[in-house]
Amino acid sequence: MTPAPSTSVRSHTIAFHKPYGVLPCFTDPDGRPTLADYVELPGVYAAGRLDLDSEGLMLLTSDGTLSHRITDPQHKLPKVYLVQVERIPDEQALRQLRQGVALSRTKTRPAEVRLLDEPPSLPDRPVPIRFRKTVPTCWIEMTIREGMNRQVRRMTAAVGHPTLRLIRVAIGPIPLGNLAPGAWRELTAGEVQAIQGSGAAAGSKPRRLESPRASRRATE
Repeated sequence: MTPAPSTSVRSHTIAFHKPYGVLPCFTDPDGRPTLADYVELPGVYAAGRLDLDSEGLMLLTSDGTLSHRITDPQHKLPKVYLVQVERIPDEQALRQLRQGVALSRTKTRPAEVRLLDEPPSLPDRPVPIRFRKTVPTCWIEMTIREGMNRQVRRMTAAVGHPTLRLIRVAIGPIPLGNLAPGAWRELTAGEVQAIQGSGAAAGSKPRRLESPRASRRATE
């Protein structure tokens, strides 16, 4: 007896380095740059957002369960950012970030924060940061485990240090690495398994993926 042909469809998950000024969706009625200008792999959806003015790692997948694992805050998947801020945060400001910051009526989860001794080596941004002689800047590394709207920017502003530049350099066990702005690569099976095994224990029901073919507000 001839076995029936397999109907399974291979899923795809990719790491993408979103450049500054690119929307984290596939279409935009105003004609601004979108993911479609860089990613031609059909069927993948953005697992989370990254603000228009922010840069760095995004994960896109055709696997709805994996997307839920990446985006649902219940799983507490860590997201790591390099953040250039105005002025040098003192210990009190760093402590506030580490303890959680009140944003509107919600307090964020505690963040992991450290000051960097040297500016990180990064690609130039198309629109340079405005330089002001009288206002020093510094870089911090910040790890959060949730994804409120523009959360990192709002947290640093709340403690008196507005964000000037923001680059996401890791999502869970997946680093941005040397991926150039606008480039993407497919994750290995081992990397996908690492995502599935990271963060808090799963316990909530996966959601259906939403269509990425409409523009939405970006969040971090």
